[in-house]
Amino acid sequence: MQVGRYDVAIIGAGAAGMMCAAVAGQRGRRVVLIEHAHRVGEKIRISGGGRCNFTNVHAGPQHYLSREPQFARDVLRAYSPRDFMALVKLHRIGFHEKHKGQLFCDDSSQRIIDMLRAECAQGRVQWMQPCGVRHVEPTGAGFRLGTDHGVLLARRVVVATGGLPVPKIGASDYGLRLARQFGLQVVPPQPALVPLTFATEHWQPFAGLAGVAGEVKVSCGAQSFDEDLLFTHRGLSGPAILQISSFWTPGDSLRIDLAPGHDLGRLLRQAKTQSRQSLLNVLAQWMPRRLAQVWVEAQGLPGDRRLAEVADAKLTALGATLAAWSVRPSGTEGWRKAEVMRGGVDTAELHPLTLEARRVPGLHFIGEVVDVTGWLGGYNFQWAWASGHAAGMAVGASPD
Repeated sequence: MQVGRYDVAIIGAGAAGMMCAAVAGQRGRRVVLIEHAHRVGEKIRISGGGRCNFTNVHAGPQHYLSREPQFARDVLRAYSPRDFMALVKLHRIGFHEKHKGQLFCDDSSQRIIDMLRAECAQGRVQWMQPCGVRHVEPTGAGFRLGTDHGVLLARRVVVATGGLPVPKIGASDYGLRLARQFGLQVVPPQPALVPLTFATEHWQPFAGLAGVAGEVKVSCGAQSFDEDLLFTHRGLSGPAILQISSFWTPGDSLRIDLAPGHDLGRLLRQAKTQSRQSLLNVLAQWMPRRLAQVWVEAQGLPGDRRLAEVADAKLTALGATLAAWSVRPSGTEGWRKAEVMRGGVDTAELHPLTLEARRVPGLHFIGEVVDVTGWLGGYNFQWAWASGHAAGMAVGASPD
């Protein structure tokens, strides 16, 4: 049964998909938005603790990972964080900057979902939901899509199916399978912005620190971040670790400065003449006490001994270990805990202005399914808005 003929069929009603549908629809195209889940925008809804970190004012190509580092440049320039902020203001959604350029809704992330729905309504976008897409086949004039509701025809198809993280909200590899079906190269996907884990026997001395957090500087290769770290029962998490996880590959070691900005060896030596406190009490001025205690014990130093009784050489050595903790994760917490996917449709396959497949005219890929992965802090949503806008403008152009 044929259920319709459209200018544009968009598969996936997440952040990128709804943005693309709204833009194309408002440019006069007949658009259908197909979503397999019962609810739309679930990743928007759960992000930012329910307040949606919807962009970052500093977003630029330097904040994204890809095999082609500059691929996202033109798309991000064409639709900037200020452009999305203007849309949010137009819908009278209150927001605030929380940390390092991260923008959050003042109330609920549902406001962003409602805004995108309203923009789609303005473009007279038709919805098919819940509705799975069984197959996509090229025709002489576009594509034939077999869906749970029947067959539809579309001149252009936009794939906005997202990535593999958070399978409980319906994440799948459908977009990657579709890309491969059309002969497009896919960069192998892997979890990103994800907690890191360690072999049980290696982590045993630190397992009791679960819940302890503190600001650190973490490095992997040439990349480093100054953010908070969180100890877990199985390893490390927190913004610092989520950030560096996108740069980590199995076998790599991390270097962690547990008291960034402080030369603890020098500070401890200076404190010897000024304090009658114990080594542990003095060290706890610059780092979480529980961590300080575990660390001192691991170095074979009695934490309850007065600082003045500890040799300078041992204090220097202690400070050095705290500034350069080297650890080698054994893995990650996987897709269940990952916030985004690294990898995806190879950007070499796509036109950098329209996200159209070079070898399959009329087929576009946007959002997380593409090999463009942002840092933590609103950057991935900005890629969703920008890539959705770029494809929406392209497919919204007048028919040939």
